[in-house]
Amino acid sequence: MLTVKCASCRRKLWKYYKIGPGEVLRCHRDRIRKVWCMEERDGKVWCACGKAIGIDKGSFIKMNKGAFTYAGTKD
Repeated sequence: MLTVKCASCRRKLWKYYKIGPGEVLRCHRDRIRKVWCMEERDGKVWCACGKAIGIDKGSFIKMNKGAFTYAGTKD
């Protein structure tokens, strides 16, 4: 499980079940286990501080590379 955080304000965004060793380029909605802070508007996903975290693509979120950090283990 990974904890995804905003890169600018360090606020926890969501807890994500990551499969595979690669980078976090997409977050599939069915693997997001717990949401702390996430706003969806204008086809984008935003943190409460006003930073765009990713682009809403329907079944997944395409992540902006420098907009987030994560910690935890990948399966």
